[in-house]
Amino acid sequence: EIFLPSLTKYMMQNPQILAALQERLDGLNGSTSGYMESLPKVVKRRVNALKNLQVKCAHIEAKFYEEVHELERKYAALYQPLFDKRSDIVKAAYEPTDEECEWKIDEEEELTDEMKEKAKLEEEKKDEEKEDPKGIPEFWLTVFKNVDLLSDMLQEHDEAILKHLQDIKVIFSAPGQPMSFTLEFLFEANDFFTNTVLTKTYKMRAEPDESDPFSFDGPEIMCCTGCTIEWTKGKNVTLKTIKKKQKHKGRGTVRTVTKTVPNDSFFNFFTPPEDFEIGHFIRERIVPRAVLYFTGEAIEDDDDDYDEEGEEADDEEGEEEADEENDPDYDPKVSLHVPPLKISGVLTKTLLSRSQLHWLRVLFPKSEAVLTVGH
Repeated sequence: EIFLPSLTKYMMQNPQILAALQERLDGLNGSTSGYMESLPKVVKRRVNALKNLQVKCAHIEAKFYEEVHELERKYAALYQPLFDKRSDIVKAAYEPTDEECEWKIDEEEELTDEMKEKAKLEEEKKDEEKEDPKGIPEFWLTVFKNVDLLSDMLQEHDEAILKHLQDIKVIFSAPGQPMSFTLEFLFEANDFFTNTVLTKTYKMRAEPDESDPFSFDGPEIMCCTGCTIEWTKGKNVTLKTIKKKQKHKGRGTVRTVTKTVPNDSFFNFFTPPEDFEIGHFIRERIVPRAVLYFTGEAIEDDDDDYDEEGEEADDEEGEEEADEENDPDYDPKVSLHVPPLKISGVLTKTLLSRSQLHWLRVLFPKSEAVLTVGH
């Protein structure tokens, strides 16, 4: 017999039990209750009619997203002059007027006269110490470094190149063409490659899959294509040279062999792996709100969209405990946390009570282990 207080230790020492439980739980994923099979034939016939209606709904939904794409294209044209001006300011092609540079500080951020004067003096001191910078130096590099999704791709050797990045544009497919979008990375002349524009195109499926129409949930990226970077000799950061020693099997002599192997770099982005999430994030968040990612304000907004995992877990745990307390069969002396179990690819925290032990026995009717409640 396995008493409940020692269940965690027992299961940790017997991975076969955890594996068997996982297999049984995974086997339940996607399985039907048997209700549909039990329906009379005439009712099943009517359900099929409803499913045909659902397919028609999916095709109407596809038309809706086509019109959304047309709206995106329309408003992209309205945004573009503003983005072009942003680019001109960043690369020092345009100097904004005093009026354009005025920014109203929120009441919460209002500074005292003393703090304003101190900040002004410090700013003037810094301006005296350094040369007059042009535009907004390292604008896009700073954006990339501020965003975890992008900074994870950056290597130290990429930074010198990204200092030359002047703009990123989103180009939508033309009317009547299959739905897609292209990211254009515009670079000033540099010593690393001769391209002035690097591109990556994402092709999208905008209609339901005939073989699985119920899976349609709006346009989805299906594939992407990058571009060839024309690297200057010796400047290709996506490759590195390594030296390996090889020993001759017969003579025993040793020679050194030089090999070129792939190297971690942001610029592998243009020789696609299927990085749909990154492309979508650049299109939806980075390009429209670049200045806020530069200042860090957008990152704070993104953080506000998520609860801390610990707090979330605590809330869920509290709810579970409340549910258990309302259960007339619940006894706090016989509940126990066990290691997280992976159910259909999701990690969940499981709290065992009498009723849950009952289901373990249902899942494992022939298990050699006998689960009993310890007091």
